Amino acid sequence: MESSQNIATIDLEEMVFYAYHGCFKEEQMVGNRFLVNISLQTEVSLPMQSDRIQDALNYVKVYDAVKEEMMITSHLLEHITGRIIERLMNDFPAILHARVKVSKMNPPMGGQMQNVSVTLER
Repeated sequence: MESSQNIATIDLEEMVFYAYHGCFKEEQMVGNRFLVNISLQTEVSLPMQSDRIQDALNYVKVYDAVKEEMMITSHLLEHITGRIIERLMNDFPAILHARVKVSKMNPPMGGQMQNVSVTLER
């Protein structure tokens, strides 16, 4: 008997961090608000049956990994986003596909803008 896969998408939406990323010295001193959105695909047949966190992708640990990466200062959103996706793919082998979006709120662009974002998928 062939078992069927149950692929689920787990979204961690609008995680808010205050961090010190940016190319300008002022950004690294004053800081800014960042939003991180993550979408992860994982196989969930076992946790669907067992109802045990040990059998599932633990998204509390995913959040903690993202928080640690957000606390490491970078100049570029590309660098932060790349570090986060690398960390998730390395630390959580149950992830089949990941999409990570990091947004800097109210960036210093010389005009009114809600945010600027970088999205990576793997």
